[in-house]
Amino acid sequence: MKIVVIGGTGLIGSKVVTILNAEGHEAVPASPNSGVNTLTGDGLAEVLQGAQVVVDVSNSPSFEDAAVLKFFETSTRNLLAYETAAGVGHHVALSIVGAERLPDSGYMRAKVAQEKLIKESSVPYTIVHATQFFEFMKAIADAATTADKVHIAPVGFQPIAASDVSEAVAKAAVSKPLNGSIEIAGPERLPFDEFIRRTLNARNDSREVIADPQARYFGTELSENSLVPTGDAQLGATSFEQWLSKQTNQVSPSAPKSSSQVA
Repeated sequence: MKIVVIGGTGLIGSKVVTILNAEGHEAVPASPNSGVNTLTGDGLAEVLQGAQVVVDVSNSPSFEDAAVLKFFETSTRNLLAYETAAGVGHHVALSIVGAERLPDSGYMRAKVAQEKLIKESSVPYTIVHATQFFEFMKAIADAATTADKVHIAPVGFQPIAASDVSEAVAKAAVSKPLNGSIEIAGPERLPFDEFIRRTLNARNDSREVIADPQARYFGTELSENSLVPTGDAQLGATSFEQWLSKQTNQVSPSAPKSSSQVA
């Protein structure tokens, strides 16, 4: 089966391509570097020829409110239009758990707008809602640091390994369209500040983590359930401690400036 992965060279997309190709599918990574631009439409007709599924794990190059909204709306409209013309039978998109509960975030508003376009399209779809990635814990701490103190709201938090996200997205791609969404999260739920504290301790980082109910998450106030699934969710296999043990001596990727995750 030919599956085109938009954003197929990113953190999640590259893993999805590897998984699908290992399963015997023809997974094609598509990005501006490969001549496919979802904002202009360049290369879309060619790459979608013969494709049965499109996986969209792309992300905006800018996280300014207006720019990120324009990116997701323009990119998604173009993708869906070209998919319709090519006869693509399944559109899979990666989104964020709780996006609709954080309207003060321009990035979250943009993801909600993206989902609305997908749901209104004639293309059958599956939306995968993921919690924040383990890979962004240090960068989240960095963004929340003032004078060597890290202020984090002590709300529910249930992050997940990027590898587990990729497995879930790949599985959705080869399954029947749900015309709905699934939620995925890590196997452990703890206060947000505790995850950050564990991350810094594992890295021998001396910054003090402050449980601050007023702390904002990239400009957004949080309630207890803002960032976690509120119903049944599929749980990743990788525990935070397992991930930390492998990652402590490696450099973490940068988190987006005003969002919770990237593709």
